[in-house]
Amino acid sequence: MNAVDASEHYEKNSDEPPPSLLTIVLDTNPHAWSLLNSTLPLSKAIANILVFINAHLAFNNANKIAVVASHSQRAQWLYPTPHNPHHTVANADAPQQNVADGEDAIMIDGSSSSAVRSTKQKAVPNGIASSPPPTQSPATSDDANKYRPFRLIETEILTNLRSLIFSTTEGDLTSTTTTMMAGALTLALAYINKQTQEYNEFHGGGGGDRGGNDGREPEQRTMLQSRILVLSVSGDLAFQYIPIMNCIFAAQRSSIPIDILKLHGSSAFLQQASDATLGTYLSPTTPQGLLQYLLMTFLPDQSSRQHLIPPTQVNVDFRAACFCHRRVVDIGFVCSICLSIFCTPPPDATCLTCGTHLALGNYGGRPAVIPRKKKKRKDRSNAVEGATT
Repeated sequence: MNAVDASEHYEKNSDEPPPSLLTIVLDTNPHAWSLLNSTLPLSKAIANILVFINAHLAFNNANKIAVVASHSQRAQWLYPTPHNPHHTVANADAPQQNVADGEDAIMIDGSSSSAVRSTKQKAVPNGIASSPPPTQSPATSDDANKYRPFRLIETEILTNLRSLIFSTTEGDLTSTTTTMMAGALTLALAYINKQTQEYNEFHGGGGGDRGGNDGREPEQRTMLQSRILVLSVSGDLAFQYIPIMNCIFAAQRSSIPIDILKLHGSSAFLQQASDATLGTYLSPTTPQGLLQYLLMTFLPDQSSRQHLIPPTQVNVDFRAACFCHRRVVDIGFVCSICLSIFCTPPPDATCLTCGTHLALGNYGGRPAVIPRKKKKRKDRSNAVEGATT
């Protein structure tokens, strides 16, 4: 019957490569980048990342990109920019919109952002457009030497990054020296989940459920391949152990690999994230070759890596952080109920997480020593006399 009503073409598999969603988590910790300023400045690193983004988008017209900044006090979107439609047009030029509680932020790309700005200029009375804030880059709409999608993404990333840097106060720098990596990973996973659901709704066959299950086999459906790339320059993240491990388990359950490019310092939890999600961990000794590392190691997606041999990590640090002092420990005490880890026995032998009384036994006491029984010695004099007679 399929040949009669000409519906057989709906069952043919697509030969096109599956689209790929690359979410980049950029560590913008000012303290860490100040240590790398002599070898790899932040401006040069951003230029290399933009070339890498353009290469990812050039591989497939359906490829997507997202960039999240992991700053010292917060995690902020660099691309796409969250836009709240409930705000007035006068606030449409702000690169980062505040979303009310319980509302979902609408992510807009560079073309939509430029349309909003043009609408804002038209809405100004007397036809006088206000001058752009100093944190925004000048418009490059007349630049014919750049591919327009690349230019829009570049302009939006640089604008939001410049706004993030200028909004950082001295109090933010003195209060902490780490980065909000757990918040950035959470934003990345939430965005990937939303994009996957939207892609399945439009490309899952139309008659299926919300997850795109239209009755066809998984190998007959084109799935959105998502992955996360973390460019880290900060040290250990022991105080974010619990939220980072939750992000690792969520990515592992969703089959989302987490690739790590460690430009400076070391982090045991990022090593565990790459190992648990079947990602790639790379800690280069020369950060000056950032572009080469990005193109040769992290540009291939999941389908391409099946035919390649990516760099592997031999030794993985599987140490955990205690729940009491947030310190990485080799040997600790584990609660048998909630599996919380403590570097020392908790006060009153009570778990600080679930409140269960822990039976430590005779911990700290000296072990009981049982005296050994003395063996009876044979009398050799009697044995000698018996032999002489």
